Amino acid sequence: MPEEKTLLQQIREKEQEFAGKIEAVRKETEAAVAAAENDAESLLCTADSTGRSGAERLYWEEKGKIEVEIERLNHEAEEERRQIAAAAETNLSHAIKVITSHVTME
Repeated sequence: MPEEKTLLQQIREKEQEFAGKIEAVRKETEAAVAAAENDAESLLCTADSTGRSGAERLYWEEKGKIEVEIERLNHEAEEERRQIAAAAETNLSHAIKVITSHVTME
């Protein structure tokens, strides 16, 4: 017949059983924390990469719009210069006559 264990022995066995369970849970928790840290790091890298590519895309889009606007303004300025030059050309002979008459007092 098996020897009956004392209450102290039974308590000690339960303590050891629970210590083993606690150790297993601790290892699982550490593994879960490590996995979460890796996932977080991966998410940060992905977010950083996505943010950079989005910012770069926005930069080039806006730069393109600005270049188009600059080109439009240059064309407008050139057209305005041509119009002013044409108006000056038509008024040049009259201006010469007026200036000459004032200088020569005619």
